[in-house]
Amino acid sequence: MTINIEKVERYIAAQSEEVCAFIYDLEGLNKHISSLLNPLPESVQFYYAIKANSDEQMLQALLPHVYGFEVASMGEIIKVRSISKDVPIAFGGPGKTLTELKAALEHNVSLFHLESQLQLDRLNWLAKQQGKVIDVLLRVNPSFSLPDATLQMAGKATQFGIEQPELELLLEKVADFEHLNIIGFHFHCISNNLNETTHIKAVEKYIDTALQWQQQFNLSLSTINVGGGIGVAYQPEQRAFDWSHYCEQLSLLLKDYPSINIAMECGRFVSAYCGVYLAEVTDIKSNHGEAFAVLRGGNHHFRLPSSWQHNHPFKIIPREAWPFSFARPELSDSPITLCGELCTPKDVLAKQVQVENIRVGDVVMFEKAGAYGWHISHHDFLSHPHPERIYL
Repeated sequence: MTINIEKVERYIAAQSEEVCAFIYDLEGLNKHISSLLNPLPESVQFYYAIKANSDEQMLQALLPHVYGFEVASMGEIIKVRSISKDVPIAFGGPGKTLTELKAALEHNVSLFHLESQLQLDRLNWLAKQQGKVIDVLLRVNPSFSLPDATLQMAGKATQFGIEQPELELLLEKVADFEHLNIIGFHFHCISNNLNETTHIKAVEKYIDTALQWQQQFNLSLSTINVGGGIGVAYQPEQRAFDWSHYCEQLSLLLKDYPSINIAMECGRFVSAYCGVYLAEVTDIKSNHGEAFAVLRGGNHHFRLPSSWQHNHPFKIIPREAWPFSFARPELSDSPITLCGELCTPKDVLAKQVQVENIRVGDVVMFEKAGAYGWHISHHDFLSHPHPERIYL
């Protein structure tokens, strides 16, 4: 799925000042989410992880399609409840405070992913006070090996989940938590995995492990959350995740487990493709033998490239107008570094990338910018103006 370039060009042509904007294609998002959900087995509950992009317009567009929304803070709960009073919410995150848990109950959160004994103790205590029994999944930091991915969330020492030996001790005393209904397990162990075959193998391992615990500890198991973690191929040499093949294999796998609901919580794979980030070239210069294009923008708006230290994919949209008597800096058939306007050498969006031609006044369009762009960035560093955010 791509953004309508003609609409982007019309937007650029209408600007009287330096261009700096995110543009999101909601029509494309609707088509994309439908293409993801249609081949999924019926037993899969598909949550959108709103940390990837939590704009109200995005949530409204996704609301008719998804089973629910996965959140990781009280602020995200409020964003979801502002568009729907009853859509299912799954509340994750390693740092849930007593205040947040109490507020989540008040906002009708239907499922909690608990990551420590203290979180179980807190929620059980709150539920007892309110005379409720709350559905929970226990988040696992497993001992078994996991496939490689850009981010490893578990399977090693991280702040996420309950390590497997401690979890098994907790499962021996689930009856102590009288106001918690432990309906299953949450395995969000990897992020940005591009290999659908290894992803299926991981899901199969999650299911096998959960079923072993069900038998060993006499659990009433109904739901296994296999996380998100499906990646986006940002680099041309990367092979894209084959969603169709993944769904085929998942359907075959789940035929053997008709009584189990599988939950997924995808963010990047849903919203990345529907957004672009536009940044006008404001200067071109050379230092110590390397060329640099300075942009109206940078990682205070779009932090993903510098966070992952990758060259983000882009296109250059040329602009012919140059209404000045002084020379227009440009560079042709040469490598150049695309950097932002911040006072730090880390403000780089693509380093020493080959371009055919780039001029001051042209606009760089960074693709696949609909996830983890604006929403993970330090917006007010140096107090530059925020970009426009346009929804087609």
